[in-house]
Amino acid sequence: MQPGSYFAGFDLVTAALYGFWVFFLGLILYLNRESKREGYPLVTPGKPNDRPQGFPGVPTPKIFKLAHGGTVQAPRNDGDPQPPIAAVWADPTPGAPLIPTGNPMIDGVGPAAYALRADVPDLTFDESLPKIVPLRVATDVTIDPEDPDPRGMTVVDADWQPAGVCVDIWYDKSEAIFRFLEVEVATEMGFRRVMIPVPMMTINSARNVIRVRSLLAEHFKTAPTLKNPDTITLLEEDKVAAYCAGGQFYAKRERSEPFI
Repeated sequence: MQPGSYFAGFDLVTAALYGFWVFFLGLILYLNRESKREGYPLVTPGKPNDRPQGFPGVPTPKIFKLAHGGTVQAPRNDGDPQPPIAAVWADPTPGAPLIPTGNPMIDGVGPAAYALRADVPDLTFDESLPKIVPLRVATDVTIDPEDPDPRGMTVVDADWQPAGVCVDIWYDKSEAIFRFLEVEVATEMGFRRVMIPVPMMTINSARNVIRVRSLLAEHFKTAPTLKNPDTITLLEEDKVAAYCAGGQFYAKRERSEPFI
């Protein structure tokens, strides 16, 4: 063998290309596997004991430390208790729709579903204080004089029927935006206060009203409430958003029916 002939036919460019392909394939498999830390294990319609994983499979659990203390495991423990779904499968085929058996907006079915987040307030990163609070707590926050102040305005539903009165605005101190409107609603049991996400409403300054087209007046009476009047937990945030968003589909019967 002549000196230097061992690598005479070795193509460094081809080796680098093949090496990149192997690396990129491994990266795709790794990212696909890591994406299964949330939402797994899956459940097959009609087969509650079937836990499909696909390829690649679900990664081994990791324990993540939270910024303000505590830990969370992902993927979650398969033995964690899950609330029953107040719905039945339309048929046992994969991808079959759910048919609600009760009030889907309250039961959290379909578009009204929500994640089981921690039932504690989200905190600011620097001060470790509740991040989303009403203006009666965040007294240093004011509304621009050129913007309408919704407090005191009548809240109307999809049919322009009065549903309540806006009594306060909830402010996100970390993002510096308004997140919710607090609405006082009259019920047979007295007054109750519910939350409406700001993206789900429209302020009509000319008519001095706030319209929430996803709900009817009756739905304000059964909307989720807060356990603490001055803070909202992560779980409550999801419940409020899911309830209002679910009305887009469930508030009126015709909304969930086919066009033809």
